[in-house]
Amino acid sequence: MDSRSFPTIPSLDVQAMEQAQARWATRAMPPGALGRLQDLGVHLAGIAGVCPPPAPCNPVVVVFAGDHGVVADGASAWPSEITAAMVATVSDGGAAISVFADAVGAQVVMVDVGVKTPLPPDPGVRDERVADGTASIATGAAMSRGQAEAALDVGCRIASELLDRGADCLIGGDLGIGNTTPAAALIGAFTGRSAQEVTGAGAGVPAGGLDHKRRLVAVAIERAGACTDPLDVLAAVGGLEIAALAGLYITAAQSRVPYIVDGVIAGAALCAADALAPGTAVHAIAGHRSSEPAASIVLDFLGLDPLLDLNLRLGEGTGACLAFPLVHAAAQALADMADLPAPG
Repeated sequence: MDSRSFPTIPSLDVQAMEQAQARWATRAMPPGALGRLQDLGVHLAGIAGVCPPPAPCNPVVVVFAGDHGVVADGASAWPSEITAAMVATVSDGGAAISVFADAVGAQVVMVDVGVKTPLPPDPGVRDERVADGTASIATGAAMSRGQAEAALDVGCRIASELLDRGADCLIGGDLGIGNTTPAAALIGAFTGRSAQEVTGAGAGVPAGGLDHKRRLVAVAIERAGACTDPLDVLAAVGGLEIAALAGLYITAAQSRVPYIVDGVIAGAALCAADALAPGTAVHAIAGHRSSEPAASIVLDFLGLDPLLDLNLRLGEGTGACLAFPLVHAAAQALADMADLPAPG
């Protein structure tokens, strides 16, 4: 599966966007009074291809979990076993994303796409394991091309299933100790930025320090530079959960359904998705600006303006989930606000 294997991503519907702009101008308020919510409403019309766009009311958060071999090379202050523990916490409803999803009325789907630690049977965790984590990007490719393709397919397939069951907004989340290291490498590879620029502390500065993490990222970016196909880049320095997120985004964009992007891991996935299926990113709604440096690099590179800036850096889809009420409100206002009263 390379970039030619995906159906063409539809362009945003310019006519629907023009109609949305015109409709805002006739709502019962001063011109431009709703600020960026008006821009969001126009974007939603372009995504859906209709004005007013449907207000999403059945959001689903899909949290993909995977581990990373680079943790053994000192990429994280935490051991890989924490990933499995957090998967169980999400399944039990006690994670931050569980609480936030409940607050905004979203369903959570927890997916094991590559957790290293064997997980006990759990009806709250969907088993889509492609491999027991990735290999270390410090010494070689993270995945085979076939594994990267399989993980992409997991995201595509789950997105299609959820949309068929009535989901009308998809929110991607991630779990994986050490995943800011491959995310930084992917973002550096796709944007042309250096390890110094894209590498942040993640969940905590590793024992070897931030400079050590930057060296790991630099080695990976250099390896990715030899790749000529975006799928090969993803396989060389990415992660299983990152690939699955990319598949989720591509399918949402193909289906003209809004999707909300989270932080730096999601940003890496969106870079990969847009390289594999050009045009995916213009459908994206950026939920928030993560405090990780590479997150802002992605937003600038893809021309996205995040709805929230709360200094978050948790992942799991938390910032994207918190942005959902704004997405719903923008569409609802465009549809339901009264006409501007006639003068006199």
